[in-house]
Amino acid sequence: MCGIIGYWNKELEAFPILLESLKKLEYRGYDSFGFATSFENKLLTERQVGKVSSAKCPILPGKIGIGHTRWATHGKVTEKNTHPHRDCSGKIAVVHNGIIENFQELKNSLLNKNHNFLSETDTEVISHLIEEKLEQGMNLKDAVIEIGSLLKGRNSFVVLNSETKEIIAFRKGSPLIVGITKENGTSEVFIASDIQAFLDKTKKVMYLDDNQIVIIKENPEFYNVKTKDKIEKRLIKIALDTKDAEKGDYSHYMLKEIMEQKETLAKAINQNDKDLMHVSQEINNARGVFFVGCGTAARVCHTAEYIFSKIADKHVNFIPASEFENYKHFLLPETLVIAVSQSGETADVLEALEIAKQRGSKIISIINTQSSSIDKISDYTFLIKAGPEKAVASTKATTSQIVVLILLAYACAGKLKEGERFLIDVAGKVNDMLNPRYEEHIKKLAEIIYQRENIFIIGRGINYPMALESAIKIMEVSYIHAQGFAGGELKHGPIALIEKATPVIVLVANDDVRQEIISNAIEVKSRGAYVIGVSPENNPIFDYWIKTPDVNGEASSIINLVAVQLLAYYLGILRGHDVDYPRSLAKSVTVK
Repeated sequence: MCGIIGYWNKELEAFPILLESLKKLEYRGYDSFGFATSFENKLLTERQVGKVSSAKCPILPGKIGIGHTRWATHGKVTEKNTHPHRDCSGKIAVVHNGIIENFQELKNSLLNKNHNFLSETDTEVISHLIEEKLEQGMNLKDAVIEIGSLLKGRNSFVVLNSETKEIIAFRKGSPLIVGITKENGTSEVFIASDIQAFLDKTKKVMYLDDNQIVIIKENPEFYNVKTKDKIEKRLIKIALDTKDAEKGDYSHYMLKEIMEQKETLAKAINQNDKDLMHVSQEINNARGVFFVGCGTAARVCHTAEYIFSKIADKHVNFIPASEFENYKHFLLPETLVIAVSQSGETADVLEALEIAKQRGSKIISIINTQSSSIDKISDYTFLIKAGPEKAVASTKATTSQIVVLILLAYACAGKLKEGERFLIDVAGKVNDMLNPRYEEHIKKLAEIIYQRENIFIIGRGINYPMALESAIKIMEVSYIHAQGFAGGELKHGPIALIEKATPVIVLVANDDVRQEIISNAIEVKSRGAYVIGVSPENNPIFDYWIKTPDVNGEASSIINLVAVQLLAYYLGILRGHDVDYPRSLAKSVTVK
C-alpha cells in the first residue's frame, strides 16, 4: 500500500517521468497523489485527491523529484494529508509507506519546539525531524540514518532536499528498489516501491534491504543504518516483460488476469522436481506444520488443511497471520512455517515469520515476487510464476498458489509424477472453460442478481474455504454483502438469513460430500433462495447452473473458484464500480 517513486538525472525533465511511473503504481493506493521537484534550489509541489491516472496536473520543472500515490491510514483522504509532506522551511519533502507507531510521541516533542504541522498524518514528523537534524549541523545522509533508527514500525521513506538537490531513501519493512539506466550518454536513476514503476525504462536493478539507506545519484551509494558502513550492491538484470504488466486488449486488469489462468496454471505446475521432493521431506519430517497468510492467501492456506489430509494423509495447521503470535509457544526448531503471499510484502505475514525465526523454526514461502521481503526471510521459496498481478482482487496468483500446494501434497505422498499429470489435465480443462460463450453465460447470471444486496456461498470439504474466498471476491469488486458458509453449518444460524430470492451459490464437486451439499441446496431452496449451482452436473434444485469441468480430488477448488471470479467481475461491472481498484483496498498490504 502506497506507491513511492523517486527520479534523478542531469538532463531530462523529471515530472513527465514521475507522472507515468506513478500511474503504474496506482494499484498500491489511489486515494490521493502528489509530487515534489527541485527547481532553481526551490521546492515545487503538487498534490491532489483522487486517482493519478485520471488527473490533470500542472507540469513541475526540475530534473529530480519524488512522487507518491496514497492509501490512507493516518488521516482522512484530503489534500492536506496527501504526500509529499514538507518541513517548516519548505526545503524538505518526504514520501512514505508504512506506519510510524511512535509518531504521536515524536510529534509532541516537535510541537514543543514550535514546529508547525499542517496534516493529520504520521508521515509529516519525518520532514520536521530532518529539519531539526539539519539545523543542528548534520548532513542529510546522517540525518536520515538517525531518523530511520528513531521510527518504530515498518517504514520506508524517500527525502528530497531542494537546496542540495539530494534524494535519499530509507527502508525498514516496506519495499524499495533502485533502477539504473545509462544510454546515449544519459544517466537515469529511479527508486520505487515496485519494479513496475520503471520497467519500461530499465530492467537493471539494485535492491535496498531493511535498515539500509541509498543516496540517489549517478552511481547510487548504499549504507547500513546500524553500522553506517558503505555497502557494495550488485546490479541485477531482471527478466520481466513490460507487456505482462499491461492490459493489452482487455478493458480491465482483473479480466485479463482471470483469462491468463489458461497459461499461469501450467507455469505454476512447472516446478523443479528436486525442489518439490526436498521440501516435501521437510514437511514430512517437521514437528508441526503451520500455514500462514492474510485475506485471499489465508483462504489458500485454509485449503492446505484439506489438500494435505486427502492427498498425503497428513495433518497441517492453518493460522491467519495476524493471529499467529497466539500460537508461538507451539514453535520449535523442528517446526515448519509455510507462508503464502502474492506480493511477498504482507506486513502481518512478515511479523509471523519474524516470530518463527526467533523460535528457530524453518520457513518456506509460496509467493509471486522474487527478492521480496518474504523471499529474503525464508529458508526456501517457491515462485508461483503467475507474472504481474495488478488488479487488487487476486485471481491468477490464488489458483497458482493452490497448484503448488497440491504438488507439495503429492510429493509428500511419494506420488509427485501422478500429481503433475493430474494438474496438467486440470490446467487443460481451465483453458477449455475460459471461452467467450462461458463468459457470456456467467454475465447473464450477473445481470439477474447484480441488484441484490446479499449473496451467500456454501461449500463442503475443500470447497468450504473456496466459499469463503468466493465471498471475498464478490465483496471486493461489487460491494455486495457476501458471506461464505460451510454447508453443514446452515442450520446452526445462517439459514435465518435466507429470504425469498436471496442468491445462494452452491459449490459442488463430484466428491464424497456431493450429496450432502446438494441436500444443503435443497434446504435453502425451501426457504425461498435463488439457488445457483456451480457444478459438473445440473440438478433440478438449481435455478441457474454454471457448468464446471469434472475433475477429481482437491482441484475442484481451482475450477469452482475460476467461475466465481468471473461472476464477481461482472457483478462489479454491472454495478458501475472500478473492479481493478476497489474502494478502501490496496494490492500490497505492507502495514498492520
